[in-house]
Amino acid sequence: MVEGQNGLTWERWVHILRTAEELGLDSVFRSDHYFIGSHKSSIDAFLSFAVAARETSRIRFGQLVSPVTFRSPVNVGRMAAQINQLSNGRYQLGLGAGWHEPEHTDYGIRFPPTRERFDRLEEAINLIKAMWGAGPASYKGKFYSVTNVDTIPKPVFGADTPILIGGSGEKRTLPIVAKYADEWNAVNMQEEMYQHKIDVLAAACEKVARDPATIHRSMMVFGLIAGDERSLDRLTRHHMEMSGATGSPAAYRQQKVEASSWIVGLTDEVVDRLGNFAKMGLEEVQLQLFNFDSDEVPAYYANELAPRVAGF
Repeated sequence: MVEGQNGLTWERWVHILRTAEELGLDSVFRSDHYFIGSHKSSIDAFLSFAVAARETSRIRFGQLVSPVTFRSPVNVGRMAAQINQLSNGRYQLGLGAGWHEPEHTDYGIRFPPTRERFDRLEEAINLIKAMWGAGPASYKGKFYSVTNVDTIPKPVFGADTPILIGGSGEKRTLPIVAKYADEWNAVNMQEEMYQHKIDVLAAACEKVARDPATIHRSMMVFGLIAGDERSLDRLTRHHMEMSGATGSPAAYRQQKVEASSWIVGLTDEVVDRLGNFAKMGLEEVQLQLFNFDSDEVPAYYANELAPRVAGF
């Protein structure tokens, strides 16, 4: 998982994609933000996915997630269909309601109230699905509408092309997941909270007569993970420099354990934690890549961590 707003360049993006393929990793996902914090190099998400479609031949890729506030769902549906076809179905459209108001304000994009953002998300999903199906298609909602459009080319699986929805809000997000999502992506949770969210999702699925097992479950994870103490300290120091933190690497890691839901530690303890999540039904994790200029972490994920959890 690559935070695309944290200084990502075209050269590094292509390198990350090629490295993931060479290492045998299953997927590469990225965020869709203009900035968070300070303004840094941030290449456009959809343009980067077109590049990914041509630079790779095997891996799954997509966004975690695109806010419905940034672009018209008509444009999103058209771009997603074409990138999906260009990649022979490997591209995964990920959608969310949006949350980071400062990037909207700075770029002059309206940031609607919470209820409206979720209403727009639900309408956008319905509109995009209509566009992806056999045309001509029409959809009329409160915020979006199309009339007699035949969006060509279609994605590989037409209206059945999967959509990922990110987030874990119990009032709106998880009910929307239950109704529409082929994949649910959660973010950084302790085991107890994740089990609670699973229970909420199951209840939401029951209301719409859906089997929750039909929803693929993934989680984006912030982690400080390595195979030995020296590598773990080196990775920790890099993240401390990024965040402006001071003190010892060990103290910084302890702070992350106590104050957040990060996964921190050496391989054995990380495998144990991922095993706990797997028992609850988690099928895939997207681990954050903080250092774009080094292949050490992707190589560790592929060569040491992935083989240990492949059987879960």
